[in-house]
Amino acid sequence: MIVPIIGNVFYSITLDPTVWIFDDRKILLNEAFSDQGSNSEEVNDLELASQRFNREVFDVKMNRPPVNRSISKREGETILKNSYVMPLHDFIKNAEIKSDATHATLVSDEDETEISIADLENGYFLFAIDGKPIKENGPVHFFYRDGSNKDNPITTINKIIIH
Repeated sequence: MIVPIIGNVFYSITLDPTVWIFDDRKILLNEAFSDQGSNSEEVNDLELASQRFNREVFDVKMNRPPVNRSISKREGETILKNSYVMPLHDFIKNAEIKSDATHATLVSDEDETEISIADLENGYFLFAIDGKPIKENGPVHFFYRDGSNKDNPITTINKIIIH
């Protein structure tokens, strides 16, 4: 259920989609490909960045350990009813792709699909359907940001190789 990012990167990293359900960066699948979703994503990004900054600066200075916000029962029930995608930008940024990299290969059980680095950075991984990890054809499905493959995502991805 893990997806390593390896190859022409400074840092090989391993993605664990099973924990993303609690990540604030997740986006509802039905909002991922609409203009409304991208506008709210920008506002959410600014709010989240502000909250993280305040938490890191003020809590660390006061010698308080950071505390994760707990979710309410209602939020938990909502999470378990929806399907979610995760933007890949932050993960690709953390792997630090080397400047001479030209493309990425999404490796699945049966096939390999080459895509551009830009498409990878701007893409989404579907990681939860009805609030549950994808077991069949999983652990993740890849969607282009424009939704051009919304009806036919790249499935069963278990590795990303940067070339």
